[in-house]
Amino acid sequence: MKGLVLFTAAATLAAVAPASSALAAPASPGGDFAGAASIPWGQCASPGLQRRGAECGLLTVPLDYSKPNGKKIQIAVSRIKHKVADKDYQGVMLVNPGGPGGSGLTLSVLGEFVPNGAGEAYDWIGFDPRGVGSSVPALHCDDDYFAGPRPEYVPVSSAIEKTWLSKSKDYAKACGAAGGDLLSHMTTVDSVNDMESIRKSLGAKQINYYGFSYGTYLGQVYGTLHPDKVRRMVLDGNVDVRDVWYKANLNQDLNFQRNEEIWWGWLAKYDSVYHLGTTAKQVELRFYAEQNKLRSAPAGGVVGASEWTDIFLYAGYYQSTWLELADAFAGWANNRDTDVIVAAYENYIAPGDDNGFAVYNAVQCTDVQWPQSWNQWKIDNWRTFLQAPYMTWSNAWFNAPCLYWPAKAQKPVKVDGSKVKSVLFVGTTLDAATPFEGSLEARRLFPHSALLAEKDQTTHANSLNGNACIDDTIADYLATGKLPQRKSGDRPDKTCDTLPWPDPTAATAFSAQSTQSLRADSTAREPLYPVRH
Repeated sequence: MKGLVLFTAAATLAAVAPASSALAAPASPGGDFAGAASIPWGQCASPGLQRRGAECGLLTVPLDYSKPNGKKIQIAVSRIKHKVADKDYQGVMLVNPGGPGGSGLTLSVLGEFVPNGAGEAYDWIGFDPRGVGSSVPALHCDDDYFAGPRPEYVPVSSAIEKTWLSKSKDYAKACGAAGGDLLSHMTTVDSVNDMESIRKSLGAKQINYYGFSYGTYLGQVYGTLHPDKVRRMVLDGNVDVRDVWYKANLNQDLNFQRNEEIWWGWLAKYDSVYHLGTTAKQVELRFYAEQNKLRSAPAGGVVGASEWTDIFLYAGYYQSTWLELADAFAGWANNRDTDVIVAAYENYIAPGDDNGFAVYNAVQCTDVQWPQSWNQWKIDNWRTFLQAPYMTWSNAWFNAPCLYWPAKAQKPVKVDGSKVKSVLFVGTTLDAATPFEGSLEARRLFPHSALLAEKDQTTHANSLNGNACIDDTIADYLATGKLPQRKSGDRPDKTCDTLPWPDPTAATAFSAQSTQSLRADSTAREPLYPVRH
């Protein structure tokens, strides 16, 4: 599914300063760290990281961990050190923003958003997973793939269907040419092995870990393969490990339909502001009427019917976008403001960089075997479309390169968290990208965990974003290791009420821009263009 940004940032532009990539001496003599590479730390290229005194470097790791002396690649890593006395130091905290394909290099700033100074006891470690961003090599297949206007998503004719199948096949072929040997070593397990390499390079006996969205799958697999190396984990927006990845995308379609309808209802509530309809149904009809007009006359020559779907999908992800997207919808529908809708396309779709999309496919297409029969895809997606017309077919085409992927698919790890001693799962009950059932399943699989839920919140992976009930619970866990008391039955262990939804009539209206400004030069949770988990 299109995992889209919560915070616009320079993270996707961040790079590490030039550094030697040679293998260095072991981080400590013998034992677990023998032969481990060290990270040659230097200055970070990101201004936000520089201001925070962060260090950046490239860690050399095996391309293929079954051949440790074979070809090498490099993982871009950043570090913001602890700010407490050594006696109060709590260890390293690796972080991942999701994707797969999200750049996490600048996410080492996350510690400063933990309330009550609880993040200051950790060394926060950001990294770009293999193939991503500033890691070497970074995977790019076709940077023009998201240039608009794109073909219509819903295959109402055989010509549309053939066009998208051809585009998907060509994209997979381009990735084969661009990725080479890397494509066969892009699974979640490969990234978990890289996390182990980072741990060893830092000389840490255990890691703490904070993962969002797809990053929760990394955490669940890491805990399965290396349970004794886990100290504490916070996993927010949890992937349902039973559904990776084909079924997970069909499940998303249904949940995004619900969230878009919630947004349309919100727009109707504020018809006095936006003038788009007084009921959710009226707003929906207006939405599709405007989209239909764009089929024959794309706004600014680039925003057609497909781009319209992609832009407003953000409303199903993050309430922080509701005001800005409402302005874009109303500006175009009521005033034919080309600038506002083209700006939304450029901000939310960010054409011209396919790195996140390329890595998304490289991971998901090789983590597990997708159905190889297009007829099965057609049946399943048309059936889902009947219940969830908004994004079913855009989602299908987003994943269609897996039909032709040139690298061999592997078998996913059977997740077993029984030996992990401490995990705090976090989830919003109306999350569409990672439906809440995934958080409940994660709780079942990790018996020494607790689940913290934010009730009636549609925002995806919403922790450390202003809800004191959620954020203070996380801070307490990171400070003391204390989890909410585990309850009997199949339910959250602690539930927090959601904050009020955005109010465009309020004097200090909650907006995407005001939220983004908090982290605008430092970090992003997800890439700026569609990447789906």
